[in-house]
Amino acid sequence: MKTSGKTALLFMLYLSQGLPFGFQATALPALLRERGLSLAAIGFAGALAAPWLLKPLWAPLVDRFWSGKIGRRRSWIIPLQAFMIVIMLASVPVAGSGAVAPLLACIFLMNLCAATQDIAVDGLAVDILKPDELGPGNAAQVAGYKVGMILGGGILVWLAGRAGWGALFLTMAAVAALPLIFILHYREADSSGPAGAARPKPSDILHALAAALRSPGALPFLVFLATYKTGEAMIDMMFKPFLVDCGFTAHQIGLWIGTWGMAASLLGSVFGGWLAARLPIVQALFAAASLRLIPLASEWWLSTITPAAPQVVAVTVAEHFFGGMLTTALFAYMMSRVDKRIGATHYTVLAAIEVLGKSPGSWASGWMAERFGYTGLFSLGVVLSVLVLFLYFPLSRKRFP
Repeated sequence: MKTSGKTALLFMLYLSQGLPFGFQATALPALLRERGLSLAAIGFAGALAAPWLLKPLWAPLVDRFWSGKIGRRRSWIIPLQAFMIVIMLASVPVAGSGAVAPLLACIFLMNLCAATQDIAVDGLAVDILKPDELGPGNAAQVAGYKVGMILGGGILVWLAGRAGWGALFLTMAAVAALPLIFILHYREADSSGPAGAARPKPSDILHALAAALRSPGALPFLVFLATYKTGEAMIDMMFKPFLVDCGFTAHQIGLWIGTWGMAASLLGSVFGGWLAARLPIVQALFAAASLRLIPLASEWWLSTITPAAPQVVAVTVAEHFFGGMLTTALFAYMMSRVDKRIGATHYTVLAAIEVLGKSPGSWASGWMAERFGYTGLFSLGVVLSVLVLFLYFPLSRKRFP
């Protein structure tokens, strides 16, 4: 398959995974509030995304079990995609009934299907992308997921305001059917190893994973993976409250981030893939990490003045553009370091480390902002983002499986 065909397939598969998470993150809180739920209950509804955090626990099963007739990755992707569509269709009458518990159960099952499918799709990307295709392939991954979130949490919510919440899930199912058509027509090459080779046991997969994580050069990469967005997460979490305190309305902020910011993020993701295809991936990664300092320093600068709307929009666009570029470059680098024998498990664990690494900065940002002010917090975020650049030197010298 040509590079364009691979990127189209991956784009569609990742798009479908972004649909339920985009709905949960953006639209579900408003829907639950409309139905009279307390703020505390709405907050706990965030636990519906737990499968995304817990998926490393069952990732070895995806590497272990499959049908040779269907394909190593298609054996998981096809039934999970079909089941996700069924759940979306089942959500149509549930959304119209006003019942909350069945709706939450449907959202949880969608996330479970999407998170498990993500393991298999990541494994498929590891299997089919050649080294010179990692940039475009990961650009398709990031852009597809973001487009899915925009659809599930933005455009379809607008549709629901006119045709009802049932129409949202019906349209969501129709969109999710497109990737199913793509993967049904795709013929997966044999990636299971030599004919007759024994499939790896879960213990074998875990031993191979442990060996990969202990290999030369792995430690600086894992440190970078866990810290590269700590400073950015601290700033990003408090940047919106900072704008509110500056007198901007939630409507203005949502418009700037949801339109200009998201468009810039998609463009940045594409540019990050282009950069990773034309430079050694580790150089592309640290070029993106260096350029990311521009908007972070600009956000610190805004905290020292009384910002005007054009300044906020410009910084927002820059932050999302360079953030999208860095994310794509990182994912391409992650994929280049994965042991293909355990591709789904290895990549899933690395992705979990990346997600968890950003969390402490977000959690502590409010506490630090209250004690040191926005300027002090943003200063710390910039300093932490500069420090991770020093990991370039060990990463540029060492390689590991």
